[in-house]
Amino acid sequence: MELNIQEMIFQFLGGLGIFLFGIKYMGDGLQKSAGDRLRDILDRFTTNPFMGVLTGIIVTCLIQSSSGTTVLTVGLVSAGFLNLRQAIGIIMGANIGTTITAFIIGIKVSDYALPIIAVGAVLLFFFKSRKVHNFGQIVFGFGALFFGLELMGDGMKPLQSLQEFRDFTLMMSDNSILGVFVGTIFTVIVQSSSATIGILQELHAQGLMDIQAALPVLFGDNIGTTITAVLASIGASVAARRAAATHVLFNLIGATIFIIILPFFTDIVVALQGALDLNPKMTIAFAHGIFNVTNTVIQFPFIAGLAYIVTKLIPGDDSIIEYKTQHLDPIFIEQSPAIAVGQAQEEVIRMGKFAIKGLEETRDFLNTKQPKHAETAYQLEDAINNLDQKITDYLVKLSSRSLSKNESSRHAILVDTVRDIERIGDHFENIVELTEVQANSKTFFSDSALEDLQSMFSVTLETVRKAIDALDFNEKDLAVEVLKKERIIDDMEKSLRKKHIARMNDGKCSVKSGVVFVDIASNLERIGDHAVNIAETVLGDSKYKYR
Repeated sequence: MELNIQEMIFQFLGGLGIFLFGIKYMGDGLQKSAGDRLRDILDRFTTNPFMGVLTGIIVTCLIQSSSGTTVLTVGLVSAGFLNLRQAIGIIMGANIGTTITAFIIGIKVSDYALPIIAVGAVLLFFFKSRKVHNFGQIVFGFGALFFGLELMGDGMKPLQSLQEFRDFTLMMSDNSILGVFVGTIFTVIVQSSSATIGILQELHAQGLMDIQAALPVLFGDNIGTTITAVLASIGASVAARRAAATHVLFNLIGATIFIIILPFFTDIVVALQGALDLNPKMTIAFAHGIFNVTNTVIQFPFIAGLAYIVTKLIPGDDSIIEYKTQHLDPIFIEQSPAIAVGQAQEEVIRMGKFAIKGLEETRDFLNTKQPKHAETAYQLEDAINNLDQKITDYLVKLSSRSLSKNESSRHAILVDTVRDIERIGDHFENIVELTEVQANSKTFFSDSALEDLQSMFSVTLETVRKAIDALDFNEKDLAVEVLKKERIIDDMEKSLRKKHIARMNDGKCSVKSGVVFVDIASNLERIGDHAVNIAETVLGDSKYKYR
């Protein structure tokens, strides 16, 4: 039989594309159905490493991607939601959870892939309900997964007649390290262990690869899937890089252990296949499941050791932005509303200090264009958004309690202030994005333009600091200074706009940089407005005046 290489490659790659799309689309549908609360689930239920394992399994089953769970975990560690030991538990659980895809593939439903896709399409295009739409997405992705797998299988069938491929698989049977290497490299390229294990199941089902060659490739697939977390940790915090390194180390140790006991493990898999009458695809699925469950059981008691090793491998300060609230104890709402108001104010002040720090990082990014400052500013803005939600929820619950006139007044001030600080975060995020646009378009400010922005930044920062201090210490004199500073910011914004137009007319600055300059100045002016709002809540009905 003549081997049509082009047809084989096209069919395999097309099938792989549809398979990856099906996995992603089904995972997105499951995630939407579960609600956009995966981060809260990880945060709330990972009180210890064991709960972390269970949570990792559940979340990975929901989104059908161990890489997705691990990347989410890396982000949460970077953000301060999780410590390293909690993250290690989640990563272990994610490795177990991802095996569900292999078991799904092991069920012979590929003959019904096209009807399943059709049902999914009907649910997607003929119903307006969000819940039905999400379910349709799951069904469509499920069908696409099997259709893509079927195409890949058809594309690989001609390999049966290719002697070179048979020789290569025999070589992998004799050299398990080669099999691990092949599995690792292929998964690094595809960036989906579900896809590569699906291909492995198909190869084994067609008799193109015996179990002795398939198992080392499976171990390599598990190592290769760590590349996604490694890529996600590049440029992230030290804590995030340690979490990604743990994922790599965990799978490397597991693969090493199973390579050492490969003959024994092979006998177990073969015996299980005979005892349960498993088809070839389900045999690989069980092997995958046993590998990850056993690996977790072996390494779970040594989580502290893993954390110690990666801390030594990746030295440095792992200080992180603490997203979690520190003062909002629900018990005070019931037992002492007066204390609860004070606790809420402490959290609002902390939120305000995040805004000040975010402005400082934004200014540094404008000066240096170093990505680390932009990343920190984005994390601070995310932390501000989180605190905004948590503090607002706390204040809403507190509003139902019996408060004195003074406490009610303080409560109202905090509600308004939270909103203003959140808006300050939005504006410095806008400035970071504008600076990124400027850097990407290769346009630069003149020295005089940059000096003008620095001057306005300094005044704005001082104004926000005074506003937060005025709230913290209930200092009306400071609040009046904020009002005076904001008048200066308004005048600066008008003056700088005129000066920059003059620079553009003289050819000292480009039109592109001019637009960015004006937008940055406008955002700084609005930050000043929100600082004034905070100061005015401190002044209340006071007769303080300024001229």
